[in-house]
Amino acid sequence: MDISVVLPLYNEADSLKELAEWIERVMKENEFQYEIIFVDDGSQDGSWEIIEGLSEGNKNIKGVRFRRNYGKSAALNEGFKHTKGEVVITMDSDLQDSPEEIPELYRMVKEEGLDLVSGWKKNRKDPLTKTIPTKLYNWTTRKVSGIRLHDFNCGLKAYRSQVVKSIEVYGEMHRYIPVIVKWAGFGKIGEKVVQHQKRKYGKTKFGLERFFNGFLDLLTITFVTRFGGKPMHLFGFLGTLLFLAGFVIALYLAYAKFFWMGYRMTERPLFYFGLLAMIIGSQLFLAGFLGELISRKASDRNKYLIEKIIG
Repeated sequence: MDISVVLPLYNEADSLKELAEWIERVMKENEFQYEIIFVDDGSQDGSWEIIEGLSEGNKNIKGVRFRRNYGKSAALNEGFKHTKGEVVITMDSDLQDSPEEIPELYRMVKEEGLDLVSGWKKNRKDPLTKTIPTKLYNWTTRKVSGIRLHDFNCGLKAYRSQVVKSIEVYGEMHRYIPVIVKWAGFGKIGEKVVQHQKRKYGKTKFGLERFFNGFLDLLTITFVTRFGGKPMHLFGFLGTLLFLAGFVIALYLAYAKFFWMGYRMTERPLFYFGLLAMIIGSQLFLAGFLGELISRKASDRNKYLIEKIIG
């Protein structure tokens, strides 16, 4: 099979039939062998009934339904598990992403050998309340991850099949899939300017809280990317630094007591700063040590090391 199209959705009943017909028209024009996988993230507006109707007598359309709303990351992750195509395309289900982009995305993966092609909504059809924070997050993510993309959170992406079978998307990490892909060892990441259309039906499912959550997710992905497999490098270093600083303070106060001023060490506020530094330093070092033990016991520690086996 050439292409699997994964469509996460939540309460998008009005757009599903039109979207499915549009995708199928593009697939037939380009003679692709394909499947369309709708992942219903607990919709309550009859979206699932429409998916059932679309799939009747059509072997190319499939559906996955969640018991409740788990979020876009969970929907993508589950959709990835069910894909069979050599190239996996993800799109939003609100008709703001154009299926006309699919042939070129497919070509870039197959002919240029890219692991991931991320869409770039260069001319966004969104209000400033969405575009300005998005630009800030994209700039920050570029600086932190070193990945030169303009639009990390664009829903329109293309992947090699091996990529989606090797990553796990959880929480709200769909915003940082390119970072997860790079961390998993797939470094051939490209970008394509894509069309972005105004929402035709309904309203956005994301509120202002997504910006605060996005900042926290960025901190998480930064830590996991840099120190997830070596927590001792962070906690051990900080712990040792703090403990040494506290120890130096203690030595200074001891010297001052016996050879200089002769007062009690506990009378100096500096004593308590030194004591606190040694306690926190010891705790951080212990946290790093325990994290290292957990990391070494993890079943997927070496999950992404091997790319090919011959013979």
